[in-house]
Amino acid sequence: MAAEIIFQSATRLAALLAAGNISSVELLQACLARTKAVDGRVKAFNSFDEAGALALAQASDARRAAGQARGPLDGIPVGLKDVIAVEGQPLTCSSKMLANFVSPYDATVTEKLRAAGAVLFGRLNMDEFAMGSSTENSAFGPTANPWDLTRVPGGSSGGSAAAVASGELPLTLGSDTGGSIRQPAALCGIVGLKPTYGLVSRYGLAAFASSLDQIGPLARTVEDTALLLGAIAGHDPRDSTSFKAEVPDYRAEMGRKQGPWRLGVPKEFFGAGLDPEISAVVKQAVGFYRKQGCEIKEVSLPLAAEYAIAVYYLIATAEASSNLARYDGIRYGHRSAAAKDAIDIYARSRAEGFGPEVKRRIILGTHVLSSGYYDAYYLRAQKVRTLIRNEFTAVLRDCDALLSPTSPGPAFKLGEKSADPLAMYLTDIYTISVNLAGLPGISIPCGFTGGGLPIGLQLIGRPFQEAELLAVARAYEQAHDWSQRHPAL
Repeated sequence: MAAEIIFQSATRLAALLAAGNISSVELLQACLARTKAVDGRVKAFNSFDEAGALALAQASDARRAAGQARGPLDGIPVGLKDVIAVEGQPLTCSSKMLANFVSPYDATVTEKLRAAGAVLFGRLNMDEFAMGSSTENSAFGPTANPWDLTRVPGGSSGGSAAAVASGELPLTLGSDTGGSIRQPAALCGIVGLKPTYGLVSRYGLAAFASSLDQIGPLARTVEDTALLLGAIAGHDPRDSTSFKAEVPDYRAEMGRKQGPWRLGVPKEFFGAGLDPEISAVVKQAVGFYRKQGCEIKEVSLPLAAEYAIAVYYLIATAEASSNLARYDGIRYGHRSAAAKDAIDIYARSRAEGFGPEVKRRIILGTHVLSSGYYDAYYLRAQKVRTLIRNEFTAVLRDCDALLSPTSPGPAFKLGEKSADPLAMYLTDIYTISVNLAGLPGISIPCGFTGGGLPIGLQLIGRPFQEAELLAVARAYEQAHDWSQRHPAL
């Protein structure tokens, strides 16, 4: 049974559950068996509560037997990135700073998943405090790419992507601050969506950069992504940045939108630095849409292409410096045993609790916010951010969506970029501007390199038009079998 269902889509699993062909307990046991068989090599999980998940699966089966199923997610295992709060579960952010912290409450997305009957299963590895593009910056050790265990799965939601790609879970949640859902989705050959900023509540998400962070789904198919997005989206009064937008039935809306669409291709996203193999495969995907009758037009995003990386690493690090000031060794989190006085507690606790990449970003962020540098760096970056957002707004007036590569290269070797932070930062060059503009973006698999590594196609949409974006993505997916291919672990 396990071998037959571990790579099924969540929508297919929901149908099997509804028909009584499998139970939620059987499905969970299949996921557990798969996790125990392969996660010693993949290392997608930081921890999981087998007994707690089993209790949720049993409750789901009882509801279904009583005719009280809560919908298509009832009984489906869903894993959460270890940056999203689940009451009574570890919330480590893959950091020594929070190694022993247990969340006292549920995030809003967690509450919504519980209400939908989902079986919450496991805490997924990530770059520490979501700062990274490879899931190597984790106090628990790196996660491996299921397609090639010597390579990274992307980051920072690498554990979330690897768990889906390796058949350990059908659905996971990640967070995306500059590409942290889409880039690992591309490198692991699955689907990953960053919703419009404000569509999904950030309450209960450990903050990295509050004006950029957004929770979103990772899944095997576009329809699964729509299913999970519908469960977690919606206004939340506990999140001051949550938008009062209508949440449609994304699966139904997606099916009603058939195209043809007007699609833009940013010329700057196909220039220097893009792997030729990825360029060719993504251009083939663009050609598919052209053959389907879509209007394809070249567009220009010069500011996004040239300044997004610099703007992002000023704004994101400034916000990280502010957000991470709370981890002081006093209120909660790691406290140094060697500290001698109050000042020493701050210094030693933060030095011992944070890893090198987090320290690097805190230092940079503190610098750009300091007296004499605020106007020159942070304020100017905010102004350029507005220009980048305006640039996207202008282009999207004449386009239903934009098409681009998700990542400039395929999954790289573990350790390959660790000594070169700038090279690591540049792996998000096509995704970062989408966060700066607050737009929805999705990565879908569109092929493989000659070496068998997945390639992702990024689609960028208008604000709060996720249904349209999902429809454009699904049109490609339905004509190709990339989502049916799985790594041979």
